Amino acid sequence: MKFASYSHQGSKHLGVVDVTGQSVRPIAGAIDMVDLIARYETLKPQLASDAPGHALAEVRLHAPIEVPRRNIICVGKNYGEHAKEFSRSGFEAGAVKGAEIDDYPAVFSKGPNTVVGPYDDVKLHSHITSSVDYEVELAVIIGKGGRDIAKADAYKHVFGYTVVNDVTARDRQKNHKQWFLGKTLDTFCPMGPWIVTSDELDPENLDVKCWVNDELRQNANTSDLIFDIPTLIATISAGMALVPGDIIATGTPAGVGIGFTPPKFLKAGDVVAMEISNIGRIENKFVA
Repeated sequence: MKFASYSHQGSKHLGVVDVTGQSVRPIAGAIDMVDLIARYETLKPQLASDAPGHALAEVRLHAPIEVPRRNIICVGKNYGEHAKEFSRSGFEAGAVKGAEIDDYPAVFSKGPNTVVGPYDDVKLHSHITSSVDYEVELAVIIGKGGRDIAKADAYKHVFGYTVVNDVTARDRQKNHKQWFLGKTLDTFCPMGPWIVTSDELDPENLDVKCWVNDELRQNANTSDLIFDIPTLIATISAGMALVPGDIIATGTPAGVGIGFTPPKFLKAGDVVAMEISNIGRIENKFVA
């Protein structure tokens, strides 16, 4: 199933997107998406219905989880070619030639303040940064909480998947060494267009693509992940309980702005589109 958060004629709803992707049917019984995820097994019997829906063209889609309860958990340098382009870009503080691939996942976070919808504008914050970059990523949505989750059990804890753009101010990322300030500016995490439940796709074989002004920049497959999803869940949950609604962004492939010579940073008016197969597409304009 595909679950969306949306507005129609001034009212907000949770909804189920139909199999054709043309309409969304409102559902009741949950406060928001996190509440639906936490009580999914209880609510599931009432989610199947033939009730009429709203045409997607007539609604405004919001981020499926508009207000995360906790920071978005992110993984850096999780595709080999991206790890190499990041190292040679000069924007990775402490980069060591020949040691681009880490022995352990690099984990950081973005605040809930970063989240915007799949078609919302993203602010460039040009008064504090001159090097805003894009990163298409598969995001894992935790459904069943747990601590010290074994790799063999990891997928049992996944509710579904969505698309995120891990927007980054590269100068702040480099200057402050710890990545939080470069990653967590307001509007720096477009998300959507909805959550696809885990039974609908194979997360280990998804095409991951990004276009800037219709130019294809990133084109990879999740089979290229250095640390796969079970490894990430096992690593992140070690000693720290994951809870329903937690979001784990799994890393971006090569082709980001700093991978070019000279770098191709975003400017006002640029439109960034991202698509992951079997999930959907988001598209955001960057504004001053």
